[in-house]
Amino acid sequence: MRLSRYFLPVLKETPREAQVVSHRYMLQAGMIKQASAGIYSWLPLGYKVLKKIENIVHEEQARAGHHAMLMPTLQSADLWRESGRYDAYGDEMLRITDRGGRDMLYTPTAEELITDIFRANVTSYKDLPLTLYQIQWKFRDEVRPRFGVMRGREFYMKDGYNFDLTKEDALHAYNRHLVSYLRTYERMGLKAIPMRADSGPIGGDDTHEFLVLADTGESEVFYDSAVTDLTFGDREIDYTDKAACAAVMEEFTTKYARTDETHDETLFAQIPEERRKTARGIEVGQIFYFGTKYSDALGALVDDGAGGKQAVHMGSHGIGVSRLLGAIIEASHDDKGIIWPEGVTPFHVGILNMRSGDAACDAACEDLYAQLTQAGLEPLYDDRDERAGAKFGTMDMIGLPWRITVGPRGLKNGVVEVTSRRTGQSTEMPAAAAVAQMKTHYAPHL
Repeated sequence: MRLSRYFLPVLKETPREAQVVSHRYMLQAGMIKQASAGIYSWLPLGYKVLKKIENIVHEEQARAGHHAMLMPTLQSADLWRESGRYDAYGDEMLRITDRGGRDMLYTPTAEELITDIFRANVTSYKDLPLTLYQIQWKFRDEVRPRFGVMRGREFYMKDGYNFDLTKEDALHAYNRHLVSYLRTYERMGLKAIPMRADSGPIGGDDTHEFLVLADTGESEVFYDSAVTDLTFGDREIDYTDKAACAAVMEEFTTKYARTDETHDETLFAQIPEERRKTARGIEVGQIFYFGTKYSDALGALVDDGAGGKQAVHMGSHGIGVSRLLGAIIEASHDDKGIIWPEGVTPFHVGILNMRSGDAACDAACEDLYAQLTQAGLEPLYDDRDERAGAKFGTMDMIGLPWRITVGPRGLKNGVVEVTSRRTGQSTEMPAAAAVAQMKTHYAPHL
């Protein structure tokens, strides 16, 4: 993409309403624009990152054997009355009456609707296990929306639902989701720690939240520092292997890590003092097992193979797709702007022309742009007739992992300058070597 043809409304001033780094940088980098309290328009750069995150979620869900679908944002209140949650959910639910006088709601979550779909189509244990998921816009009418996309009223979320014959099978689905989430977050360059949490209005006894440690996190968390050393890495797991998934669950949840709602000071005190940590965390996902709570209420029954019928065991599993943008920025930035991890960067490399209009510089930049594009990479070429300082400022703000700077002095010596956004280290090399380095570096992400 050529920056002269791209819609990137970068702000020079710090927005007054932004209280946290991610909100400020998303506004300044031209990623979002507020439409009303807690509701944002996603501009091209922000939307591009949002889709990168969404694609990773889809890929890891498919790897785990889950099936994508799409449900409506508006639901009938009748289903929620069946489950008993219509009145119990509280004021965060946006309730609507249509022109026919029917009570509707803007979905905050979809346990009722997915259970209704299941009960209408699945009648035998032979069709289990089954996990369905969607990535869809949700709405919760927060009293005080704040922190940009971190605590907005409208948000983009992956919500998945498993249906199993037995509790044992459902707990395998729980473990399987934990494994898939660990892979998902690490691909985004995040350290997300699974912590024992409170189930809230979803219900159920077994639940873990995934939290990214950050000073601006809304949750207070307590943990054994040993959990921060755990990484999933590139290990391959057979998701149908119950023992393998259970082993990962045990590895990542045995050490103490809890949110403030479930914190147990007695258990915490048993950890060696030097490893006892208290911090703030940003919730980016949660998994639940809630048994037959919804299948009982909504009559989601299957033949059990022994001549009887039984309610299926269920769980739900969420990832805050739009919230993840804020979490990634909170975890990866400096005083100049965003620093995108390679897995979610909107463009792979920026090309900065130090002297637009100079024949040699223009030709070298065009050649770099063509070679990088042919290699399957997405470069962003700053071809604007702007002063160098403005170009460097824009590149630093939008946070692309790599920048290739082309100037008259370097071209005379047959080199361009390659700079890492994360380390700030610059190296001069021939243009062909710069292209080769980008191809090698991004090979695992393509």
